[in-house]
Amino acid sequence: MIDKVFNKTISKQFEFDEEVASVFDDMLERSVPFYKQMQKLSISFANNFLKDNSYVYDLGCSTASTLIELSKNSSFKLNLVGIDNSNAMLDHASKKANAFGVNIKLLNDDIFNVELKNASVVFSNYTLQFIRPINREKLVKKIYDSLEVGGVFIFSEKLVSQDSFLNKQFIDEYYSFKKAQGYSEFEIAQKREALENVLIPYTEEENKKMIKDAGFKHCETLFRWVNFATFIAIK
Repeated sequence: MIDKVFNKTISKQFEFDEEVASVFDDMLERSVPFYKQMQKLSISFANNFLKDNSYVYDLGCSTASTLIELSKNSSFKLNLVGIDNSNAMLDHASKKANAFGVNIKLLNDDIFNVELKNASVVFSNYTLQFIRPINREKLVKKIYDSLEVGGVFIFSEKLVSQDSFLNKQFIDEYYSFKKAQGYSEFEIAQKREALENVLIPYTEEENKKMIKDAGFKHCETLFRWVNFATFIAIK
């Protein structure tokens, strides 16, 4: 379905409800620059750290696209676990996984309540930015503790710049991208208002410091487009 969620006046903050879930795949591709390329790159790198029976977690898995694509593009038999606190998202994830014949354990819960263990790979695509900063570092430490030695955390985040002038240019460039995808200025403004104080981005440097403080031995930026980036961190 085509994303038309914000073509009307909003009455609440952004949430991953049924209305959003029903158009989420279209929303991602039209709202996140180079989303498919980022996903393909993440899966390609993840495969270098996998073996048969590896555990792979996707935190904030939404409609399970990443785990489904990983299953389709990996030669290993994997234990796939998707975690999300939105029932609506997981309903769509379950239908998609069944349609593609992919076995994924889907858990409807808060990430902090779920035990993560023996992971070879943990994905988190545009999820940390929705975790309050006071808890974000705790979650990254939990991810670190869940990984096997040599395992990886692959995550994508929206960024802010430390320079206010550049940050405005980043936002302007991103809005130009969204307009080119067919979103109106009204829709763009409505979504920005709905996300105010819900999505709290870090700078690239803050993300890497958070990773280092959790104990990871190395972190690289795999991909970046203006204010969107994908990172890989090795335990």
